[in-house]
Amino acid sequence: MKVEPIINMKDIKSIKKLLVDRPRDRLLFVLGINSGLRVQDILSLKVSDVRTCSIGDRVSIKEKKTGKENVLILNKEIKTALDEYLRCAKRQDDHYLFKSRKGQNYPLTTYAVTMMVQRWCDEINLKINAGAHTLRKTWCYQQRQMGSSWELLAKRLNHSTPSITRRYLGVQEEEVEEILMKSI
Repeated sequence: MKVEPIINMKDIKSIKKLLVDRPRDRLLFVLGINSGLRVQDILSLKVSDVRTCSIGDRVSIKEKKTGKENVLILNKEIKTALDEYLRCAKRQDDHYLFKSRKGQNYPLTTYAVTMMVQRWCDEINLKINAGAHTLRKTWCYQQRQMGSSWELLAKRLNHSTPSITRRYLGVQEEEVEEILMKSI
């Protein structure tokens, strides 16, 4: 099943509001839609990777899927959610940031995140095919809406071909029709 991005900012705000009393879930959502990283790479983060980070700090990540180097840069939104979560969670540095309740110290699974994202969307009555990858696709879609070029997005996403990035852009039929109405 192909998952979709969250395209309306009001839906993003609704999910953030929904998760206000769930700091772990809020951090997961905020980190996913603000980083463009794959969920499996987010889930590999340990508390020690981010505990002392400030806004603008870089965290190096080796992507599990590609083996390529990538980076997480903490913006204000991520930092605020991270601080709130760490204040509540009392995690040790060697713990996974998104620790599962199962076992001693294992991260959440991508499947668990898929179920969470779908549940969040259901709770705000957002009818999309949602899953773990919705977070990455949402980042890409929203960045495009803010004017980022597809070339820049492709570089950030570490995609090997433009056709892969095109699938993430979420171009709507209405957008195509809108440019057809522009006179030259």
